[in-house]
Amino acid sequence: MTSPSPALTLPEELILLALDPERGKPVCPARDLAYGTAGAVLAELELQGRIREEGGRVQVVNPLDPADPLLAALLRTLDQSAKGRRRGIRARRWVGENDRSVQEQYLDSLVGRAVLSRETRRVLGLFPYHRHFPVVPDLARDVLDRFAAAEAAGYPDHRDRVLAALVSAIGLAGELTRLGRNGRTAMKVMRRSEWTASAVHHNVKQNESGGGSGWSGGDSGGGGGCGGD
Repeated sequence: MTSPSPALTLPEELILLALDPERGKPVCPARDLAYGTAGAVLAELELQGRIREEGGRVQVVNPLDPADPLLAALLRTLDQSAKGRRRGIRARRWVGENDRSVQEQYLDSLVGRAVLSRETRRVLGLFPYHRHFPVVPDLARDVLDRFAAAEAAGYPDHRDRVLAALVSAIGLAGELTRLGRNGRTAMKVMRRSEWTASAVHHNVKQNESGGGSGWSGGDSGGGGGCGGD
C-alpha cells in the first residue's frame, strides 16, 4: 500500500477490504462498515488537507472542492455543519449520522465505475437487498495484497497506518492480519492514535451496546465486528 492506486480513495479501499468476494457481502456487520466508510471519508479529506480535527470536532480548513465529486459533495456537508457552530461538528456525530448514506453513495459509485458488480435479490420474494462482487480486473485483490505488503513492512506510510486504524475500528483486523495477535495489537495502537478511527470505533461500540445511531449525543472527546480488534 505504499503506492496505492490513485483511482481509489480510503472509503473505497475499506469497502473492498471488507467484502467477501464469494458471498458479495461484508465479512463484518454492515453497520460497522458503514461507520468505517464515513470515518474513511474524514480521513481522506484530512490527508488531502481539506479538514483537521480540534478537540474531537471537524474544522474545514480548505473548502475548495476536491477533484473527486463524491468527496467534494461530502466536504460541503461538513462546511454546512460548521455554520452556526463556533468549533465545527463533532467527528463522532458526523460519522453516526451519515454512515448509511455515505456507504450507499460509495457502493453506487463503485458499481457505476465497474469496480464492483451488483446483484439484487429478495427476501421471501418481497424485500430487495444487494450483493456486490469484484469484477475484472479485481481491484479488491490488489488492495488486499497491498494491505498485506504494508503490514509486512511495518506500515511505513501514513496512509497505510490510517487504513489499518480504520480496519481495527470496524473489527476487521483479525480477518486481514497475517501476523496474528501481534498484527491485531499493532492495528489497535494505530486506531487509538487516529481521531477518525476513534470516532468510528466509538460508534461501533455504541451500536453494539444498543445505543441506536451510535452517536451518544455527548460532548466528550473522539473514539466488534468480526475477527476481533
